[in-house]
Amino acid sequence: MILPAVAMRGVDISLGRGAAHVHILRDVSLTIARGEAVGIVGASGSGKSTLLMVMAGLERPDRGEVEIDGVRLGNLSEDGLARFRGARVGIVFQSFHLIPTMTALENVSAPLELAGAPRAVERAREELDQIGLGDRMSHYPAQLSGGEQQRVALARALCPRPSLLIADEPTGNLDEATGRAIMDLIFDLPARRGATLALVTHDPALAARCDRIVRMRSGAIETAPLVSA
Repeated sequence: MILPAVAMRGVDISLGRGAAHVHILRDVSLTIARGEAVGIVGASGSGKSTLLMVMAGLERPDRGEVEIDGVRLGNLSEDGLARFRGARVGIVFQSFHLIPTMTALENVSAPLELAGAPRAVERAREELDQIGLGDRMSHYPAQLSGGEQQRVALARALCPRPSLLIADEPTGNLDEATGRAIMDLIFDLPARRGATLALVTHDPALAARCDRIVRMRSGAIETAPLVSA
């Protein structure tokens, strides 16, 4: 039996009490197959980003179960979750979250070094070459364009060879042409490596590139049709 990349069952997250009580996620159940690219769409405040954070183990649900590659995140300690994320989940945000005092190479290699991964610097060089920044490795974030900074962030996310790549509006801060180039990389590299992609986007054209679209409304999944055979 092949385990799914993501299996969420009855996930609930809420904030506040009484009149101030707000459901962020409502009884969310979602299965994503290995190697599938899923676009998550919906209005602002519908719970899309929170859904991604739960997948990544950055938010713990009040109720429900989350399994990534067959591992129940609820059974892991905070340290265990951090180790799991470092090895199995890559995350790309709208903001680049690069360390300004580190070069592009250092931004990519540092997480690997902290995890004790072998050949950290060499692997970081290879990943930056893959995304077309072989000649910008010694540059600091302030010396790079927005598109180049997002490429560094993508290289950092992909360098550990995660089985799941999570991307939250990754082109939101980029112009159209640069964003298109970044999305080509986001779809191409994980697919070539057999990784799964969960993408939050407001862009219908990007969502249409996915194998399946999941629509959210008021913290619940409206539609999550299976891919036709």
